[in-house]
Amino acid sequence: MSEVYTSNKPVKTGSRNMLYLYILLGVLVLALVFVLLRSLFKTRTVEAHLLRQEIYLNEPLVYTDNTNGAEKWVWEFGNGDRSLKQNGSYHFRRSGSYIVRLTIDDNLRQQFPVIVKDTVAVTTVSNIAINGVSRATVNEQVRLDAEGDANIFDWSFGETNRVDAHGRTAFYTYHTAGSYTVTLKADKSSEPVFHTIIVAPPFDGGVIVDPGAGAAQMSNDFRDHLQAIANGKDFNTHYGHLVRNYLCQEDQTTVQATDETGSKKTSFYSYCMGLTFGRNIVIDDVGLTVLPNKKCVSAVTVQQHKKI
Repeated sequence: MSEVYTSNKPVKTGSRNMLYLYILLGVLVLALVFVLLRSLFKTRTVEAHLLRQEIYLNEPLVYTDNTNGAEKWVWEFGNGDRSLKQNGSYHFRRSGSYIVRLTIDDNLRQQFPVIVKDTVAVTTVSNIAINGVSRATVNEQVRLDAEGDANIFDWSFGETNRVDAHGRTAFYTYHTAGSYTVTLKADKSSEPVFHTIIVAPPFDGGVIVDPGAGAAQMSNDFRDHLQAIANGKDFNTHYGHLVRNYLCQEDQTTVQATDETGSKKTSFYSYCMGLTFGRNIVIDDVGLTVLPNKKCVSAVTVQQHKKI
């Protein structure tokens, strides 16, 4: 072992090296203790969330936590119920205001105010409607149209106790007189739509004009039945007569109606429905266009005015 003289006194170099080593070890121990203490007492942030804090009764309260290093969870829902899951959902049994509290690893806590409303908000489609006649005759084909935003339509006409037609437009022929409730179910409507049709016995009165007869006789007969509709007479009787005997059951035949306000083109069905809502309408003249080699009227022109 070598010696170093300081102030005329010998100092062993080996002892000095051991001193340096002890100091270095002490520093390393202190650093390790510091790191351990820092990891033990490191402040963690709770990373918990509720999907919604305002819900309706019977809707689930969805909760989740992503707190770093968490190992134990206690969710308390403010009514005595609790869950030990990290993530999940809970259904409240009563409406009201609640404080939901989460405890993580027995020492980290976070609270959430939650409002539970009385009833679940149900979105319904209220614009589904049935457009069509409310009166019909036995053995007469009835047409009804669905209006509204939907893709699937199922029709029950009330005579067979089953689904009788599908689609936005439905056709049906009643075989027995009576009052029937038509039920329409659509895929975007939470409730069915109803429509009442009164079916009368077969019509056997009046003079049926052969479409092969003179044009004047046909036009006069057509005009008389339109005037009867405008005057508030039985719609089904006069409408059915015209559709059966002139239009070959095609109630979408084009009608060009002209009055003092101008000219308007529409379907025969829509035109006749308009007559029922109008007042003091006088049918002056009717023109009929017949398809070549057929007995069906393909177009109708009407000149009318409103009686003052």
